[in-house]
Amino acid sequence: MTFKKFLFLISLAFIACITHAQNTMITILDSGRKTSIRGLSVVDDNIVWASGSNGTVARSVDGGKTFEWLTVSGYEKRDFRDIEAFDKNTALIMGIAEPAIILKTKDGGKSWYKVFEDSTKGMFLDAMDFDGTKNGIVVGDPVNGRLFVTGTNNGGDSWDRYYAMPVSYNNQGCFASSGTNIILLKDGDYRIASGGYVSEFMNGLDGEILPLKKGKETTGANSVAMWKEKNFVIVGGDFTNDKDSTENCVLSFDAGITWKAPTTPPHGYRSCVEYITKDKLITCGTSGVDISNDGGMNWQLISTQSFHVCQKAKKGNKVFLAGSNGKIAMLVTK
Repeated sequence: MTFKKFLFLISLAFIACITHAQNTMITILDSGRKTSIRGLSVVDDNIVWASGSNGTVARSVDGGKTFEWLTVSGYEKRDFRDIEAFDKNTALIMGIAEPAIILKTKDGGKSWYKVFEDSTKGMFLDAMDFDGTKNGIVVGDPVNGRLFVTGTNNGGDSWDRYYAMPVSYNNQGCFASSGTNIILLKDGDYRIASGGYVSEFMNGLDGEILPLKKGKETTGANSVAMWKEKNFVIVGGDFTNDKDSTENCVLSFDAGITWKAPTTPPHGYRSCVEYITKDKLITCGTSGVDISNDGGMNWQLISTQSFHVCQKAKKGNKVFLAGSNGKIAMLVTK
């Protein structure tokens, strides 16, 4: 292949990526509520749950055409930073701060009951994940120098604290920005992306420092996504400088052994990232939404609208986003 032909092919690929990004848009489905949504769980193309501040939960059973909004009785001042839904009737919501709580519903949100509570000083839950079965895990900020980790094997009806928990050697924690900084693997192991003064990719009890923005409480990793337990992408940055694109994303194609920065990073601080396919990803933050069509190596800005969280349907193809002021949206390809 001649060098001129090589450049021509590269140019075609670049044009194709830009065209594809331009044909992708964000459609607002609902907004205007007095809640900041950071919890999002998309069961399938029809069932969508979201959770936020002021004790708010939203549910759709028609693919986002309509949402039912409710305030959890007795928890009107709580901030539910993460939600895990199993079907149109069953879901868990995770409330931050002291006491940390997890509530469950089995009747579509009409009633909730407490399945977890911990009033330990400094307790602050950050994220929750399930492996596609009834096995789940929750991570919280360090307590006595160790990240708090608790798990369930019965769909969240009861929770057991892990006896061996990762040490916070570098004064790092886990941002409760989108409920997506922990991944539970099928074998019961887990991966955590911590942030703060230093970011680490925690493989169980072992941690490796990541080449992400560091040095402040507001810097570092916010979200981790995985494809087939081999490909990982982590996003973050500095949420006090949300248009800064430096050191805000790292990629691994060997299960987290090595990490590299993308050629074209997301365009600012990003609080959530999600695989749509092996090659196509979406990431969002307060300064906009980016799409990658090459496994995370190059990102194209498709919207400057602010969102906290994004998620693809666990059983389906639709992708939803949510953010402040009760804003819920869907990714649409023309």
